[in-house]
Amino acid sequence: MNIQPTLYLIFALAFSMPAFAQEKNPSGARIYNEVCAVCHSAGVANAPKTGDQNAWKKLIGEGQVIITAHGYVGVRAMPPRGGKESLSIEQFAEALNYMVNKSGGHWLSPDKAMLVEINKEIANRKKTQ
Repeated sequence: MNIQPTLYLIFALAFSMPAFAQEKNPSGARIYNEVCAVCHSAGVANAPKTGDQNAWKKLIGEGQVIITAHGYVGVRAMPPRGGKESLSIEQFAEALNYMVNKSGGHWLSPDKAMLVEINKEIANRKKTQ
């Protein structure tokens, strides 16, 4: 019995899965470049510039749950999801984390418990809009 082809298939699938997963959930940097950089690289409409620690300090201090939820539903001049309605909360959070971490923060990807809290804050925020 020749198991070589089976091993090749297993290795090929194992090494290709991250590429497939990446397409379903693009990285924060990629989303930032495609969606967020238009405003956050130039400070359009007073958007805090990525990398400007002073501009981000207060926002970072408000916490990951609050800032993620408020940005997701839209805040001040920023449209919901940065104007890309198809972004999931996880994708939006990754792009925000990218900006925060380039601007003096040290945020991690939200875990399931944090996503529950973010979604609660989103619901609260929508009630007050």
